[in-house]
Amino acid sequence: MKKKSIALILAALAVIMCFALAACGGAGNTDEPSTDAPEATASDLAYIKEKGEMIIGYTEFAPMNYKNDAGEFVGFETDFAKAVCEELGVEAKFQLISWEAKETELAAKTIDCIWNGMTITPERLEAMSISTPYMANKQVLIVKAENADKYLKPEDMDGAKVVAEVESAGEGVAKEDAFFAKAQYTSVADQATALMEVASGVSDACVVDYVLSIGMIGEGTDYEDLVVVDSLAFADEEYGIAFRKDSDTTAAVNEAISALVANGKLQEIAANYKLEKQLIAK
Repeated sequence: MKKKSIALILAALAVIMCFALAACGGAGNTDEPSTDAPEATASDLAYIKEKGEMIIGYTEFAPMNYKNDAGEFVGFETDFAKAVCEELGVEAKFQLISWEAKETELAAKTIDCIWNGMTITPERLEAMSISTPYMANKQVLIVKAENADKYLKPEDMDGAKVVAEVESAGEGVAKEDAFFAKAQYTSVADQATALMEVASGVSDACVVDYVLSIGMIGEGTDYEDLVVVDSLAFADEEYGIAFRKDSDTTAAVNEAISALVANGKLQEIAANYKLEKQLIAK
């Protein structure tokens, strides 16, 4: 009797193990989609609000994002971003980035937006979600004051060393505009470096944002001997804030911008940095 009982018990255990193995095999089967898979799309705005912060990708240049003489992080974009984030109920957190890698960082969620004097282009509109335009800009040529009348025509650029920020609107002008066809172009990491190269004499000229010239060259700045070639202007542009493709954060930020325009706060911020004439947000 004992032998029969043992045999029955072993047979029952074997059956149970077979069912368990079959269940495990079914769970690992990838032929059928899992019904427990997370939603394919989610609210980007909810993701940001859940974190309680918006991570803002920027590069440092006045008057947009920079440190003042007291070491405080200030600038038009800095104050603008803080005001919008206050409207959204989140904290503005600033992350210094390489401009060349901005879209990669945005897609990887190491930043939540690109908010740093970014020119709106058809290519960027295709790749990202961009806010309504808020500021007008153009590309300008900056040289030493002693060379203000030296580079006025395309033939004057023959052999001239020209720099611009990599992947910037300025680089687009330097590479594509016929005015620079005979120039020797080199890209640099950022616009601040472009100014430094001209000031030091390493380069003859740089192509940068007009708004940068308002805050970084001339009397009272570190580059008093640099000037804009007033007779030249390239690529009229508009600035926008870039978010991830199809992000619902864009609409929320647009509403916040409208509120800041309505209460006069955005105009006040622009005036603090002598940018009121460039402001186009409605």
